[in-house]
Amino acid sequence: MDRGMPDEVNRRRLAVDVRRTDSGAVITPAGELDHHSAELLRESLDQCVADGRFRIVIDCSRLEFCDSTGLNVLLTTRGEVEEAGGEVHLAGMRPNVARVFEITGAGAVFTLHKNLDDALAALPAD
Repeated sequence: MDRGMPDEVNRRRLAVDVRRTDSGAVITPAGELDHHSAELLRESLDQCVADGRFRIVIDCSRLEFCDSTGLNVLLTTRGEVEEAGGEVHLAGMRPNVARVFEITGAGAVFTLHKNLDDALAALPAD
């Protein structure tokens, strides 16, 4: 085995589920959000914005890890959505992911919710 190459079989992958609502979307990334996988989430979020979905909830309950690349994807989307008059809410963060937001101060710029139901209830009605 070549130790210089990452073990692709064992490296956790990211899956992104997109559920569209009337004028928004619930995005659920599952797995590890890092420099290897961030583009998958970016594409899903960009498509939501392109479709005019400006009320976005990102359900982080299945997100196991987030590095600075993943954080940048979320921050960039937040800026684009808010510029268009929308909102991005984050829900259900696991402690290790929440810690990244706490350390970087990014938690102060997002609306955070304990769970998905709370986040959905906080969004304005269509």
